[in-house]
Amino acid sequence: MKIKYILSVIAIVAFTKNSFAQYSQDAIRFSTGSFGSTSRIKAVGNAGTALGGDLSNITGNPAGLGFFTRSEVSITPEFDGAKTKATYFGQATTDTKNSGNLNHAALVIYNQLAKARGADKTKGWLSVNYGVAFARTNNFYSNINYKGVNNSNSVNDYFADQANQFGLQQGSLGDMAYQQHLIDQYDAGTTPPSTVFASNAFPGVNQESVIERSGGLSSVDFSLGANYSNKFYLGLALSFTDLRYNSYSTFYEDGSLSTADGADPVDFSSAYSQNQITRGTGFGARLGAIYKPVEALRLGVTVSSPTFYNIDDTYNEGISSRINSGSTARDNSGDYNLNYNMRTPWKLAGGAAVFIKNIGFITGDVEYIDYSTAHLSSNQDYNADYIDNPDIKSLYRSTVNAHIGAEIKATNFFSLRGGYGIMGNPMKDNDNDIKTVSGGVGLRFGSYYVDATYTHSTNNLNVFPYDLGTASPSAALRNSNNNAYLTLGYRF
Repeated sequence: MKIKYILSVIAIVAFTKNSFAQYSQDAIRFSTGSFGSTSRIKAVGNAGTALGGDLSNITGNPAGLGFFTRSEVSITPEFDGAKTKATYFGQATTDTKNSGNLNHAALVIYNQLAKARGADKTKGWLSVNYGVAFARTNNFYSNINYKGVNNSNSVNDYFADQANQFGLQQGSLGDMAYQQHLIDQYDAGTTPPSTVFASNAFPGVNQESVIERSGGLSSVDFSLGANYSNKFYLGLALSFTDLRYNSYSTFYEDGSLSTADGADPVDFSSAYSQNQITRGTGFGARLGAIYKPVEALRLGVTVSSPTFYNIDDTYNEGISSRINSGSTARDNSGDYNLNYNMRTPWKLAGGAAVFIKNIGFITGDVEYIDYSTAHLSSNQDYNADYIDNPDIKSLYRSTVNAHIGAEIKATNFFSLRGGYGIMGNPMKDNDNDIKTVSGGVGLRFGSYYVDATYTHSTNNLNVFPYDLGTASPSAALRNSNNNAYLTLGYRF
């Protein structure tokens, strides 16, 4: 078995309960996100499946491009303010991360189809419009910090467990901890006599976890949408995705330990680091349709194929420690590199929009995703079917994401918008969904327009800095994101 795969079981920044493999978690991490959209669609809860006529259709339901009767271009920068409140053994901490990005940029070209002289210009295929867009579909930026006094166990217990499972293979966690006197061999009290690795630390250690994550998912989409008799709209999109994920984690611990059985306790401090850099590219496709049975009602559907990724992953981990004011010992595994292929789940979205004359509209949609169908491909360096693919099937589930929103045209040039969305949690044993409230305004000045939107998202989860089965310590996190978007657009 490759050492990289052995360590993939433990190569986790802060893993979710009962999930031990790095790649199965990454498969889900890289399968989440939302369609890229303009500020206008974000303001109505990202419920754009049935709307049409917005540049978000290039990266959402491409059938909506059929509604355009003029060419259009827009750009949408964003500000993201991420905050994480953590509680660990009764101690509360807060950390923040602010970032700015280009969230969306799009261009649609209106292409009216020629009609024979005397033909009804409101019947048959009326136009085929083309669009290209850049969209940021997921944001991994966050800072996480939690700390407290653990009277039950030590991260050294985790190192000892690794040594008992995998031995003292050079470069392994168990070997590093043993060489630095954080763990040792003790009489197991069995017949015949045997030894077992155990922590040298005494109960009551101070622990702190510091995690910094960055990166995101972005795509470039090429779409077309056709208009049939102003009733039926059909669209196709091809999406090329770029994946960037960085995670840097250090778990600090200090307390007292004994370097020999029966020896007096001495002070120690240690730092366990884990670093992951992941890059990837992928491609997928979407097929969409919108039907307008009456002028006031639109019904939409979008089918999104899996995204097929090729991913390069680099991971390293290390331990540094200092005992009784001595010199600092440092060991590192070196980089473990792996290239693998991944397939995300299919997605199916359906929605409806009701237009109230010149007052505005109400829109809503739902999206179905079965995360248990995500799949990692094996190769000569990696057996995905050993742990990761079974974990995906056993730990993850199907979810429904729901969005609803409305727009009111207060005047001919000013609009008010609001929305709400829920993104289902893919974990079978976790019902903490991501909830988003949004609001915004829109201004129209002839061929120019400006849309501004604010969104507030929250979710709760528990993370586990290391795995000791039912004795694993956990931190309760409450994540919140406050995002601001500004779209500048021009019709021509």
